[in-house]
Amino acid sequence: MRIGEASKTKVLFIVPFGPVPKEVLHFLHIELAQRLGFHIQVNKAEPLPQYAFNPGRNQYHSTKILERLRGLKVRDAWVLGIIDTDLYVPELNFVFGEALIADKVCIISLARLRQEYYGLPKNENLFLLRTLKEAIHEIGHTYGLGHCKDPKCIMHFSNSLRDTDIKGPDFCSGCMVKLK
Repeated sequence: MRIGEASKTKVLFIVPFGPVPKEVLHFLHIELAQRLGFHIQVNKAEPLPQYAFNPGRNQYHSTKILERLRGLKVRDAWVLGIIDTDLYVPELNFVFGEALIADKVCIISLARLRQEYYGLPKNENLFLLRTLKEAIHEIGHTYGLGHCKDPKCIMHFSNSLRDTDIKGPDFCSGCMVKLK
């Protein structure tokens, strides 16, 4: 069962911040609609959120961006922000993404999902799969799901890309029960 099948069609707005590759937006549009049952609308890009930039860390504070996204939210819709810069929360070195659970608002960063970030050869397919996994993971949080102990479940916490690569893009049976 897709998430959106439980009730009427659910709407997800994808909001890019700054330049985000069109291929990523197109890929997520197709995959998230198919896998999660959302009607997807890709918004025009917001400027890079200078209000969230921390020059001492050379990173953007994801929670501050989520607050902006919450202000853009339309009633019962979900919002997924995408940014191609590094994100952080104060208690961690970086985050792949973050969600405001009660508000159905989340954001992911593309920066650390690329092989090139780590000095490795480019792998576009792996990059897109990682992007999809992080998007589904953060959307899962907006449904109230916490982190799962199953390392193959999409809701497993990713402390590193190795964790992201081990898990699949799907919810385990336990998380699916919680979604229903």
